[in-house]
Amino acid sequence: MSLVAVRKTQLSIESILHEGGPAASAPLLVGTALAVVANPYAGRYEANLLPFMEALRGLGRELSRRLAEALGGAARVEAYGKGAIVGEDGELEHGAVWHEAGGWAMREVLGERKAIVPAAKTVGAVGARLMVPLGHTQAAFVRSHFGVAEMTVWDGPRRNEIVFGLAMATGGRVHARLGGLAAADVKGEDGLR
Repeated sequence: MSLVAVRKTQLSIESILHEGGPAASAPLLVGTALAVVANPYAGRYEANLLPFMEALRGLGRELSRRLAEALGGAARVEAYGKGAIVGEDGELEHGAVWHEAGGWAMREVLGERKAIVPAAKTVGAVGARLMVPLGHTQAAFVRSHFGVAEMTVWDGPRRNEIVFGLAMATGGRVHARLGGLAAADVKGEDGLR
């Protein structure tokens, strides 16, 4: 029996035209792909979480593929992040399994992305909201791409569930103007610059 039992998935795309300033020539798209999954360790301590992490890799690839396609293809994705909301009968470490399963899946689907995948995780009740940090996919020091994507599911996570989420964006903040390394100047060699 598989350790990954999905109750539902959600795909959400925001189209941002402006933040109070002039409208962008093309909207910034920010999307999330979420899965509400039964927590196989709810209510008990499990010393070895690696089998669950390994079992989640396929889900990570599927959510990554769906989200990249919804944003117009992998080549359009410039920022990413990941998050997990663990239901109350779980522990934060149960959400941490997503670091590898979700992060490496995005890199695989998007192809040779170098920057670390920013992450957030929490323990929460039904309807909990998590702001997932976003960063440039090739260089961590691109300030314009520091952003967030909200992940929430109205009926999850239930006490014995985990919401695993991936976030992607087609660019940086619409009105970014704080200097630093410009996306056009990224070398993408070491994940930093």
